[in-house]
Amino acid sequence: MLPKEYYYLNVGRASDLQNKRERALYRAFEIVPGALAWGTLIVMVLLSWLTPVFIAFFIIAFDIYWLLKTIYLSLHLRVAFTQTRKNTKVNWFEKIKAEKPGWDEYYHLVILPFYKEGWEVIALSLESLLQANYPKEKILVVLAAEERAGAEAKAVAQRASREFGSTFGAFFITAHPKDIPGEVAGKGANIHFACKKAKEELIDARAIPVSRVIVSAFDIDTVAWPEYFSRLMWAYLSVQHPERKSYQPIPFYINNIWHAPAVARVISFSATFWHTLQQERPERMTTFSSHSMSLRALMDVDYWQVNMVNEDSRIFWQCFFRYDGDYEVQPLYYPASMDANVAETFWRTMVNQYKQQLRWGYGAENIPYFLFGFLKNKNVSAKKKWKLGFSIIEGFHSWATNALIIFMLGWLPLYLGGEAFNTTQLSYNLPQITKYIMTLATVGIVTSAVLSMVILPPRPLEYGRMRHVFMVLQWPLMFITMIVFGAFPGLEAQTRLMLGKYMGFWVTPKTRKQGDLSQMKKT
Repeated sequence: MLPKEYYYLNVGRASDLQNKRERALYRAFEIVPGALAWGTLIVMVLLSWLTPVFIAFFIIAFDIYWLLKTIYLSLHLRVAFTQTRKNTKVNWFEKIKAEKPGWDEYYHLVILPFYKEGWEVIALSLESLLQANYPKEKILVVLAAEERAGAEAKAVAQRASREFGSTFGAFFITAHPKDIPGEVAGKGANIHFACKKAKEELIDARAIPVSRVIVSAFDIDTVAWPEYFSRLMWAYLSVQHPERKSYQPIPFYINNIWHAPAVARVISFSATFWHTLQQERPERMTTFSSHSMSLRALMDVDYWQVNMVNEDSRIFWQCFFRYDGDYEVQPLYYPASMDANVAETFWRTMVNQYKQQLRWGYGAENIPYFLFGFLKNKNVSAKKKWKLGFSIIEGFHSWATNALIIFMLGWLPLYLGGEAFNTTQLSYNLPQITKYIMTLATVGIVTSAVLSMVILPPRPLEYGRMRHVFMVLQWPLMFITMIVFGAFPGLEAQTRLMLGKYMGFWVTPKTRKQGDLSQMKKT
């Protein structure tokens, strides 16, 4: 149980608060992200009509800012990518054996939550754990099913137990009960239940010290690379107070990348590269998707929250406030492969891509959470509050507005400025200047195109060499994906939060082909 002074750590939305004033304050904070985004866009439209000259200069300045930011992020990406490639070539298991005494006292509790994913998805994830360059008796696997998934999920779990149950230190199956009051059905509630059960019936039953357990909460499509647990163990034993950190691998969305349509490939690679460069900026990081952390920290915050959508990033904030700001993310500079969002048809893939981006964009639900926490927790330094709070808010605001400002609203002065503006030299030069700056900004696309070829898994036999060419030519689609699968879902997510139209957890369907299995085994 949490100490009384940290009661706010389990708040999912404004209605969870009993105190009327606190509920109203939290609700006001829920409005902030959407209000900022819509306020920016509305002001852009109004000023394009009222003061087109000012907006024209603002657009030019913003385009220059975008160019400089693109160069800055591209440099971070290259540095992070280079370090990651180096780390994938290191035998981390030999390093921890030689340089980290006491490593063998630790156990890795790996939680794999699933809903209705097929056997081919689950089998590959378990196979990757089996191929890990790490003692299997130190890996304790928890396959976390959902009761609401029915008999089919139960049959898959039983098959997994038969085929993999004897290969690890433990193979534990849980079934998260359905329709629990106060829960949002999804990954957070599932892994909360699974980890709690594993602690009681596995860790305690074997008298394993809690201080010697590291928990890895993986999405079910996660393929752990061979040195993942050794690299994690190295990082864990290389920092002070390792229980006060989360350990973040880089999600490489490449498991089924060859079978993804071009738009889905661009989105997947873009997400991969964003999370890669973020490793160079740990002061701005929160946990995302598959991550690892100490069991002690999880117990101290009563595990992942069950009443909200984005439990992966929320667990960071829970720990951040529980330890009065003494908590941070430790980048691993090491990958964990996951699926690109691919469905059976092109249009279903597009719909699923939008829904996934919408769910990620709904991570803005953390903004009212930490703003409320900043007020409640007086022990967190003001510097940390301002620095981290601003970076997160700015990130979500940029997600929802930047692409719209650059590619759509940037032309408004020409249409709304009137005849007086359109006869000026500035009106003539605005499109030319914007075009020139945006052309220079394609350095980011070039970097992405080159790096995407480096991380590609082996090409399935069904595709010829020309498929590699399309992997390069696809990148101009980024200008479309930034708006349709970036700004639009980001803005919708923040609007839903602003209006109190709260989202539930949408499970991304997983689709694999046989070639995906063989190519990942070769990686």
